[in-house]
Amino acid sequence: MHNVIVTGASRGLGLAVSKKLALNGYRVIGVARTQTDVFRQTQAEIESAGQGELMFVRHDLMDIDAIPQLVTAMRGDFGPFFGLINNAGLGTEGILSTMPNADMENLVRLNVLAPMMLTKYVVRSMMSAKAGRIINMSSIVASTGYSGLSVYSATKAALVGFTKSLAREVGSLGITVNAIAPGFTDTDMTSGMDAKHKATIERRAALKRMTDADDIAEAALYLMSEKARNITGTVMTIDAGSTA
Repeated sequence: MHNVIVTGASRGLGLAVSKKLALNGYRVIGVARTQTDVFRQTQAEIESAGQGELMFVRHDLMDIDAIPQLVTAMRGDFGPFFGLINNAGLGTEGILSTMPNADMENLVRLNVLAPMMLTKYVVRSMMSAKAGRIINMSSIVASTGYSGLSVYSATKAALVGFTKSLAREVGSLGITVNAIAPGFTDTDMTSGMDAKHKATIERRAALKRMTDADDIAEAALYLMSEKARNITGTVMTIDAGSTA
């Protein structure tokens, strides 16, 4: 059974991706700060289905210095890693001119430095096995921009550059590295939007709707599979045609 690490797995996109992979036979190692009730419920569903597994590892990825020890512990508990999905991130909004410095630093720390550091130590296992899949969760705002999300957009753009360069570094070892760029997705991060704002987003999309978490999970499942063995260094946009 292939081991796949999914960060930010306790809710939203991370949980949807974790559930999809586990129900398709993967052992998912869900990393998050807290084990939510919905995560526990999902574990129970997966156990009843008798397919893959969903495990929980408690860790705050803001603690960059502890990441090497985290990876060593997970390797000891679960064995070699086949996949890594860097999903955890902050979606803090703020106009740049008034955004607190601490908020800017936290965005860069969790959205950029943490996934880079985690990948550094996880990819070593993949290099030894000469096989692996890495998926970085970016966003359409990395290329389109969005008022009030300048720092967030910059962090998501950084992941695209990281994805493309790392794909070249490790491609000869049979490891693929791709990014997924969701549009506005119906998750906890967009739950604060009012109906008018959501209606505007839907109206601008070619398909006249928002994506949902399962759309992203299906993309992750595909990129993790053998069917995507020759796809690397790409950004898969899933936005119901918002950027068409």
